[in-house]
Amino acid sequence: MSIGNNSFDAIVVGTGVSGGWAAKELTEKGLKTLVLDRGRMVKHGDYPTAHDQLWELPYAGRATQTDLEQQAVAARTGYAITQGTKHWFVNDVDHPYIEKQPFAWVRGYHVGGRSIMWGRQSYRWSPMDFEANAKEGIAVDWPIRYEDIAPWYDHVESFIGVSGQAEGYEQLPDGKFLPPMAMNCVEQDLKQALADKMGRAMTIGRTANLTAPLTHSHSPQRGTCQYRNLCSRGCPFGAYFSSNSSTLPAAEKTGNMTLRPNSIVYELIYDEKKGRASGVRVLDAETGEQMEFHAKVIFLCASTFGSTHILMNSVSSRFPDGFGNDSGELGCNIMDHHLGVGAHAMVDGYEDRYYSGNRPNGIYIPRFVNIGKDKRDYLRGFGYQGSAYRSGWTRLLKDDTFGADLKAKAAEPGPWGMGLGGFGETLPYHDNRVTLDRTRKDKHGLPVLAIDAVMRENELKMRKDMAAEAATMLEAAGFKDVRSGDGGDELGLGIHEMGTARMGRDPETSVLNAWNQVHACKNVYVTDGSCMTSAACQNPSLTYMALTARAADHAVQELKRMNL
Repeated sequence: MSIGNNSFDAIVVGTGVSGGWAAKELTEKGLKTLVLDRGRMVKHGDYPTAHDQLWELPYAGRATQTDLEQQAVAARTGYAITQGTKHWFVNDVDHPYIEKQPFAWVRGYHVGGRSIMWGRQSYRWSPMDFEANAKEGIAVDWPIRYEDIAPWYDHVESFIGVSGQAEGYEQLPDGKFLPPMAMNCVEQDLKQALADKMGRAMTIGRTANLTAPLTHSHSPQRGTCQYRNLCSRGCPFGAYFSSNSSTLPAAEKTGNMTLRPNSIVYELIYDEKKGRASGVRVLDAETGEQMEFHAKVIFLCASTFGSTHILMNSVSSRFPDGFGNDSGELGCNIMDHHLGVGAHAMVDGYEDRYYSGNRPNGIYIPRFVNIGKDKRDYLRGFGYQGSAYRSGWTRLLKDDTFGADLKAKAAEPGPWGMGLGGFGETLPYHDNRVTLDRTRKDKHGLPVLAIDAVMRENELKMRKDMAAEAATMLEAAGFKDVRSGDGGDELGLGIHEMGTARMGRDPETSVLNAWNQVHACKNVYVTDGSCMTSAACQNPSLTYMALTARAADHAVQELKRMNL
């Protein structure tokens, strides 16, 4: 694909949840926008395994040894690399990085990015999440509060479609919801038991899957959820939000978007005389050709480490330590949600009950520790995701029954089980950081990142409670054979990496201001996970989208005022 004119009003780098939103908002506001993605083109519907049955996939869907060797990082999740999904994840051999401590950097290099594979859980942060750093003297204060972002949560939820139940929880604000998915009988009874015996809340997951038609008519390509639970393959029905099914088609419809795949942005161009960024340098991933594109405003939405790589690699006499890195905080303060800890139980008494379809969602127990009178010996807290289910035929893989008896057993649903998995907040530590290693290169000849981040005392203390409280709640419901456990989680497996170009009030301690602008170069905005100042314990993607829409609105207003 060739582009004759290399000058635009705006450039957006990346097409994941943030990049898609930047593209939509900027083009709809009239800006001629170049959208660049380092990976291959994927249009809505280009989901090659979306309709395949398990038995139609090679090796019954299981990964081969070669798959596991080439995609070892994503394979650490235990679920990402299958014959139905492996094409969405990078080859680690071609795209290496250095782990100074174990850290799983799970990536997808294609148009749409991880918006195709994400878990779709869409939770607002609460007022206390934006205030915690300031109140506790941790890191730096957020330069915004919940009230600043609440209208943009409304804006995003209304467009993408989030199903959920309004509950009135202070620590988990309600949103603009489509009808909630239904809990099954075991989950309903657990919800009641937690309320009656422990005074704790539980709700159905708030997920970006359409349970009813959207309240607007701008996405005719999107249909309602079919309850197949094959979302990670890509949804041909457009039933969950992805950039491919939602924001990119909206941007394309304006006629203002030029989308260029296979375009690796490796450097920002800084105009010393004007004191602003004038464009980006790009490497064509297929041909190796180098080129430049120019614009009045640039949005970096290449993912936390992707955007940070670009900033670190953009050195000049003005920014010898990386673009916008006057504070020395670029690359520091890596956060993720730590998981792999919780509890499981067997459930008696519901043998005559079942459920319909494969619900692509579970339950959510919002944070209850370090709130009000509850005080622990660590800061912040955790929530739980989980579900109740009846085990299937795979429970019989080691059964010694055969013939008609085995067939009869397999036709019967297995026993009920209930699992709760914790999502804990990680504090921002300056020494949890990523750096650029120029002595090693990827297949394109670009320097690789070296990641050095670990959980520390606060997180390790929290994990003990995450396991213990999960078991206590399952026992309170009267469930049997309750077992808690800690899988020894490493950071990265939450796939919520964030914080490496944080927002803040002071240019001496942060990279970005309250509008996601680089303090030292106001026409560069960074709106992916790298902008986050703290991590909360809720899934962050909805917040990335809201921050992006807010920043795009600001950028357009500033362009009109001739401030950029």
